[in-house]
Amino acid sequence: MTPAGGETTSPSRSTLRTRVAAGSFLVGAIVVSALFATGGWQRRWNADDGLIVLRTVRNLMAGNGPVFNMGERVEANTSTLWQYVLWFFSWLTGGQLEWVAIWTALTLSVLAVPLAMYGTARLYWPSISAGGLSLLLPLGAIIYIALPPARDFATSGLENGLTIFWVAGLWVLFLAWCRREPGARRDGASTLLLAFVAGLAPLIRPEITLLGALVLVVLVCSPTTWRMRFGIAAVAGFLPVAYQVFRMGYYAVLVPNPAIAKDASGSKWGQGFKYLSNMFGPYVLLLPVILALIAVGWLLYSRRTAVPASPAPVARGRHAKPDDDDAVLDSVAQIADARPTGLRARWTRLSHGLRQPKTAVIVVLVAGLLLSLYWLRQGGDFMHARVLLTPLFILLLPIMVIPVTIPEHVRLAWRAPNSPADEVVRRKTRTALGGAVLMGLIWIATVSWAIVVHENTLEGDGLDIGRVGIVDERRFYAVNMGNPNPVTAQDYLKFPRMEAMMKSIEEFHEKGAVLIASANYDEWYYVKLPDKMPPNTPRQVSVFFLNLGMTSMNAPLDVRVIDQMGLAYPIAAHTDRLPDGRIGHDKILPREWVVAESGAFGRYPLLPIFMDEEVVQQAQVALTCPATMDRIASYKDKPFTLKRFRSSLRQSFGFTDYRMSRIPEYEIQRCGLPMPPRIRPEK
Repeated sequence: MTPAGGETTSPSRSTLRTRVAAGSFLVGAIVVSALFATGGWQRRWNADDGLIVLRTVRNLMAGNGPVFNMGERVEANTSTLWQYVLWFFSWLTGGQLEWVAIWTALTLSVLAVPLAMYGTARLYWPSISAGGLSLLLPLGAIIYIALPPARDFATSGLENGLTIFWVAGLWVLFLAWCRREPGARRDGASTLLLAFVAGLAPLIRPEITLLGALVLVVLVCSPTTWRMRFGIAAVAGFLPVAYQVFRMGYYAVLVPNPAIAKDASGSKWGQGFKYLSNMFGPYVLLLPVILALIAVGWLLYSRRTAVPASPAPVARGRHAKPDDDDAVLDSVAQIADARPTGLRARWTRLSHGLRQPKTAVIVVLVAGLLLSLYWLRQGGDFMHARVLLTPLFILLLPIMVIPVTIPEHVRLAWRAPNSPADEVVRRKTRTALGGAVLMGLIWIATVSWAIVVHENTLEGDGLDIGRVGIVDERRFYAVNMGNPNPVTAQDYLKFPRMEAMMKSIEEFHEKGAVLIASANYDEWYYVKLPDKMPPNTPRQVSVFFLNLGMTSMNAPLDVRVIDQMGLAYPIAAHTDRLPDGRIGHDKILPREWVVAESGAFGRYPLLPIFMDEEVVQQAQVALTCPATMDRIASYKDKPFTLKRFRSSLRQSFGFTDYRMSRIPEYEIQRCGLPMPPRIRPEK
C-alpha cells in the first residue's frame, strides 16, 4: 500500500503493528486478571444470602428437590441457573459446598474480565490494523476491578460472577455475529448459539432478560429466513419457557419467592439515588466515569478524522464483509438513494443495517442504562453497590480496552505542506497525535485513581447499618465475627445467637418447637408444640430469624427455617410492603403468625410474655381465609401429583399478585371472617 506522503508500508511494518497491538492486549489482560483474582481471593467470603443458595443445593443433593425447607415447594433463590451450577460442581467434585461456591464464583468472575476485553479488542481491531502503531490498554476493566465491591462479589456465594461471565460471553458472540457475513460458513450454527446464550438471561437474573431480549430482537429483525427466525425463537426459548412451566406448576407462582418478598415491581426512586450516591461517593467514581466519557468522545470523533493509510481502494472478495462501519453506512446510503422512501423501504434499510458492530455497542449501552434505571426505581439494595455492578460492567463493555494509536508517519505533522492535500494530511496527523496523547493521559489518570481508591471503604467501622439501610455486607460480618474471610457455615457460628440456636435445636429436635430470637445473644425463646398436633402439621423445630443463610446452613435439613421478610416463607412474602421500611427488608411478619401456622401452643404461660395470645388466636383465624389456605396448600400439599401440578399451574397467576395484611385483625376483616372472641375479656 502507498500511504499519504508517498512512502511504502512494508509487510514487516504491518506485522509489527499487529504484534504490538496483540502483545499490549495480552499483557493487559493477564495483569488485570491476575490483579482481580488476587483481590477476589483476598476478600473471599460467602454472604449470608449466598448460604441461602447452598441450603437449596443441600436439599437437591439429599433428594428433597429444589426446595429450601423439606416438604415446602418454595423457590428461595433468584438465580435459577446459579443454584444448578453449584449443584453440578458439588456433585462432580464432592467438595464442601461453601468452597465449591467460592471457587466457582471466583473462576467465573475472573474469566469474565479478559473475555469482555477480548470482545472489545475485536471491536477496535479493524481500525488498529489499518495504520499507525496501536496499544490496546485496559480502561473499563481497570475501573471495574478497582472497586472494592467488585472484588467482594467476585465470590460471596451469589450469582454476580455467573452474571458478568454471561454478559462477557454474550458480548463476544454478538460482536462476532455482527462482523460475520450473512450466509458465511457456520453462520447458521453461530447464530443459533448466540440465540441460546441470550435465552439463558431469565435463568441467570430476571432483570437481565432485558439484555438478552434486545439481542434476540436484533437477530430476528435482521435479514434472514423465516425458518431461521423460528429456529432462533425455539433455541432461545426452550429452556426458559420449560423452566417457567415447571416453576408455575411446582412452586405455584410466576417468579421466585424473593421477587414477591421484595415486591420487585415497586418504586423507590429517592432510595435508589441514595444507593447510587452510596456507590459513587467512597471511590470518587464520578472521576473515571468522566474520563471514560472523554475517551468515548475521542473514539467517536477520531473515526471521522482518521489519517488514511492509503488513498487507493483495497480489493475485496465478492462476499467479504467490510471491516469499517463507515463503508457499511456508505453502501446503505447508496441503496437508500436508489429505493423508494415508503415505510416498507425504510424498514428494509433499517433491517439491512442492523448487522454491524455499532449495533452491538448501542444494544449494550441501552441495556446498561435501562438496568441502571430499573435498580434506581427499585431503590437499589441493602448490600453496598451489589446490584449496580452488573449494569456498570455492561456500560463499560465498549471501553474495556481502548486503542492508543500513534500515527504511522508522525513527521508529517511538522513537514511543510506542498499542496492543500498535504495540509489536510498534516492537520489530521496532528489531531491523531493529540488524540494519542489524550488517551494516554486518560489511561494514566484512571490507573492513578485505581491505585488511590482500591482499598477505600464506607464511612464507619462496619457495624453501623445507617439510616439509609445500606451496609458493606462483607465488612459487617467480618467485623462482627472477627474473621476477615467468613466462608463456611461453621465460621458463622461466631455470629451472635448462632451457637445458642444450635443448642436450642438440639434440645427440641425430637419434640419440636418454634424458636424465636432473644435480645440475649446466649438464649432463644421457644414455644412448645402441643402433644396432639393439628392434621397435616408436622412435628418439627421451626427457627424464625432474619439471617436465613447462616441459620439454615448450620441447622439440619429436617429443621424448618423461616424469616419475617418472606424470602423462604410465602406467608410473609405475600404481606404488604412497608412504605418506609429498610430497603430489601421492608416486610416484617409479626411472630404470632409463625406460632399460629406452626401449630404451636399459643397461650400463656407457655407463650413468651412479649407475645400476644389474642393476636395468635386472630392469626389462627386469619389463616383460614380461603385464598390463604389455597396458597398454603399449593406449596405444602402431599404427595405432589400431576393433579396438584395442573392446579398450581392455573393458580400461579393469581398467587403471584396475592397480598394480605400483616396485621391478623385487619386480615380477618379483609377476608370477611368472624372476629374470634377475646380469650381474656376486658374488665
